[in-house]
Amino acid sequence: MRHFPRTARRRMVSAALAATMAVGVSTIPSAYADDLKDKQRKVQKDIKSAQSELHASSRSMQRATAKLAAARDQLAGAQVALAAAEGKAADAAVRDAQMQVELDEATAALEQAQTDLALGRGLMNDQLDQVTATVTDFYQQGDPQLLAFASLLDSQTPADLTRQNELRDGIVDREARVFQELQAAKVLLKMREQQVEDAKEAVALKRQAAADHLVVMQSLEAEAAAAKASVVSLVGARATAQSAAVRAKRADEAALAELEQEEAKISDMLRRRALAALRAQRAKQRDQGPASPGNSGGFLDSPVSGTLSSPYGYRSHPIYGYWGLHDGQDWAAGCGQPLYAGADGRVVSSYSSTVYGRRLVVDHGAVSGVGLATIYNHATSYTVGVGARVTRGQVIGYVGDSGWSTGCHLHFTVMANGSTVDPRNWL
Repeated sequence: MRHFPRTARRRMVSAALAATMAVGVSTIPSAYADDLKDKQRKVQKDIKSAQSELHASSRSMQRATAKLAAARDQLAGAQVALAAAEGKAADAAVRDAQMQVELDEATAALEQAQTDLALGRGLMNDQLDQVTATVTDFYQQGDPQLLAFASLLDSQTPADLTRQNELRDGIVDREARVFQELQAAKVLLKMREQQVEDAKEAVALKRQAAADHLVVMQSLEAEAAAAKASVVSLVGARATAQSAAVRAKRADEAALAELEQEEAKISDMLRRRALAALRAQRAKQRDQGPASPGNSGGFLDSPVSGTLSSPYGYRSHPIYGYWGLHDGQDWAAGCGQPLYAGADGRVVSSYSSTVYGRRLVVDHGAVSGVGLATIYNHATSYTVGVGARVTRGQVIGYVGDSGWSTGCHLHFTVMANGSTVDPRNWL
């Protein structure tokens, strides 16, 4: 557990959840291996990650923070999806306008081709009328070539012959031109008929493309509408999650304030007991002579068979984001694993805390010039009560996840003269 200044708590802000820390479980001491082998095997299946960085907040705060973070992520994703959907719909609208222009142009081309075809048919009819007239002349007046030959026979002078030849050539040229114009009109008419067919096909293709695109447009508009509705819904979900996080934070602040009062009482009690123990030790030394200087390192045995997942020290709070003291060690271990007395001592307090769950305080008396005590937290139960004498290595309880905890573990605190110290200096 960490302790944070009151001024810092007033600046609490929600932050992202810390990454989960994978932790292992050590083997139970050989003295208990046979009795607890089956139990340990079962317990190991239920071990959760200790996630010691989150022990400084309640489960409700952790859940609220996780939901708020998830709501923010989902909203961000939905906003991206909405922007993409609206972008696709806008692009489709531009394409729709382009396709309408293309369809209008194809329709105009068809109308022009139909007009040209009508003109071509009129020209064809005119040429047919001229050919008909020429054929009629042939029938009534005879072949121009034969007429020209007859004129040659009737010619009296060379000049007459020349004039008659010129007349014949003019008639023949005119008739040839009429037939050529008829053939040209036929060819042009076929071309215009093909142009009309091509224009009809182009219009049909453009209309089908426009119809297909209309379906796409409707789909994209529906997608954009759904994305917008999702954003609106997620905005509401984020607001709800944020309100829940605020309520959970206020509840945590109240629990932390209560904890400060508890800690102040325990510290005051341990300071008084330390002072008494040190006075008694000095009196004993006066009677028996000075003792050799003590060495705190290695005085305490390990409180549990497990893995150290979070040491003592200052760090940033994973939920609220401010700097504070993690006042003990977190040991990852399976629920139900035994807790051991680190040294001989007496149980001076045992109670349930909102934050720490089930707690046990053991006073070890005067050690190396200080009054030493150890505190066990989050247990599932204890086998000793207030006033009991404990001996080094004795089973005094079992690991649990009571209080503010995200998994089975032990939060172990060492107190020297009523103040927390780094357990590493004593283990």
